[in-house]
Amino acid sequence: MDGWVLSEAETTAILLTIRIATVATLASLPLAILTALILARGRFPGISLLNGLVHLPLILPPVVTGFLLLVTFGRKGPVGAFLEAHLGLVFSFRWTGAALAAAIMGFPLMVRSIRLSIEMVDRRLEQAAATLGAGRLQVFATVTLPLILPGVIAGAILGFAKAMGEFGATMTFVSAIPGETQTLSAAIYAFTQVPGGDAEALRLTLISVAISMAALVASEMLASRVARRIAAA
Repeated sequence: MDGWVLSEAETTAILLTIRIATVATLASLPLAILTALILARGRFPGISLLNGLVHLPLILPPVVTGFLLLVTFGRKGPVGAFLEAHLGLVFSFRWTGAALAAAIMGFPLMVRSIRLSIEMVDRRLEQAAATLGAGRLQVFATVTLPLILPGVIAGAILGFAKAMGEFGATMTFVSAIPGETQTLSAAIYAFTQVPGGDAEALRLTLISVAISMAALVASEMLASRVARRIAAA
């Protein structure tokens, strides 16, 4: 392929990566908000352990994370076998497994961003809403969530960007099956192993950088807009 004309395999890898990153981000965002809230406001003996578990994917080698996913969510793994038997949900060597791996690798970044936003919220605003008769869920939905929205957006975009570039855990868990689990990172690696594949690898690398940068810029713009609306309210 010459110039910037993408092959069918390259286009498939790009679209699959965006799909996996989007599903991973949307699926893990609610749990990230809940986890961040627990870590920011929780007071119980096991909170340090929970914090360590949440951030473990950041310090473990990605291959180790991928292997743990394989033995847990694989067809013969305890969770994977249960999900396949009762829900028909299969993760190993499927794009769903790639989304799961991407979600786990990006989860700590999402939680950290959202947690920092929660810790910056003035608790007196929440207490004022509670004294007016609002329940905990209502206080969170009407006071806390709007105030932490910039952090939620930033965390979601960070998770998305991380999912776009995930490689080690995905390769170990679901391999790189063209059209099924071969993401941008896996396609770039495959091209580097083929004589004469440098041009394709460079092209996909630049596209990956462009998509990630666009996501980060969009995150900053959205967060700034939300912050201005909150300040004006």
